[in-house]
Amino acid sequence: MLFFTSARDIGSLGAKFVISCFIIAFFTLQSVQLAYAAQFKTRAKQAVLMDADSGAILFQRNASELMSPASMSKLMTLAVVFRALKNGELSPDDKFLMSENAWRKGGAPSGTSAMFVPLNTEVSLRELLLGIVVQSGNDACIAIAEGMAGSEEAFAQMMEKEARRIGLKRSTFRNATGLYHPEHLMTALELAKLGRYIRKEYPEYFKLFSQKRFFYRKHKFYNRNPLLFLNMGVNGMKTGYVKKAGYGLVATASKNGRNLILVINGLKRKSERKSEGRKLLGWGFRSFTSFKLFDAGEVVGKARVWGGTSVYVPLIGNGEVRVVLPRFPANQKLRAQIIYQGPLKPPIRKGDKVAKLRVVTSTKSVNEVPLYAAETVERASMTRRGLDSLVHMAFGWLP
Repeated sequence: MLFFTSARDIGSLGAKFVISCFIIAFFTLQSVQLAYAAQFKTRAKQAVLMDADSGAILFQRNASELMSPASMSKLMTLAVVFRALKNGELSPDDKFLMSENAWRKGGAPSGTSAMFVPLNTEVSLRELLLGIVVQSGNDACIAIAEGMAGSEEAFAQMMEKEARRIGLKRSTFRNATGLYHPEHLMTALELAKLGRYIRKEYPEYFKLFSQKRFFYRKHKFYNRNPLLFLNMGVNGMKTGYVKKAGYGLVATASKNGRNLILVINGLKRKSERKSEGRKLLGWGFRSFTSFKLFDAGEVVGKARVWGGTSVYVPLIGNGEVRVVLPRFPANQKLRAQIIYQGPLKPPIRKGDKVAKLRVVTSTKSVNEVPLYAAETVERASMTRRGLDSLVHMAFGWLP
């Protein structure tokens, strides 16, 4: 049984506003596993557990807090390279020079994680990518940055531009390596979103993250992600450490048709990446399940339209509208909001993405599902548009 009420927060004509539908739903879900998110504890100072398919946030702790991401930010370095490869701007066989700057700052003399490419040696992009993914080579990152942008500083600007393009609004980058800089910052939530983006957008390169070993010249490198070597479905992604922030890990895992993304940071000991990561991923797989809220084609709600042939446009999902919910406790209470930028202005075509459904459970897990126009709304006559404007001036937009 679903019960609806409504509320509105309406500004001037054309300004951003929200029409909210609050859904209180009572479901009887079989309780078979651990306690819910409010009772889960982790030693990580920052943490996020995300459902990779839906983007639902299953668990979070200080997830929007800016932190030093260390080598976990190499995921953005790789995202820039993967885009260039996909667009045909680079080839895996392209050669990059190990300059003196890259060698001294990130190679053998640096005392940091390195691929140990000899000075003035040319290396294929294919090898450099493995050097970053498996060994977290700072020299490999700087060599690529210099080869693509002319300098590491210019490449960091490319990283930040790419972050904004894919929707990461707060991340700031000052190098390609993740070596400590006070202005090189990310949030756990944006790291999870980045991991999800790479997994979805670059499946052919995402496979690199599952590689456990890489041999280069006389060196034998083993992936630093400790969860890769456990039998728990982990298939990536990246570790990180700087003294200022502690030990961190981004991990992706797949099990029984479900896919999760984990981010933890601020751990005091290296071993905790393994223990805390294993615990949180295991809990996520055991304690959540997908649940259908609406059938395919079933109207979820409606959005107000200004100056259209219809006052409202009905909203539906792309197929079934499903959310990821905790198995426990039973009788979950859900609070859902239909959110959009509006009032919507015609023409609106059937199938246009115009809103999203945000669902928050009583245990603070968060789902967001895109909503689409169920029918076309054309632009109305000048008389109708004028009447809509008068109604707004007199009463505001009525939900």
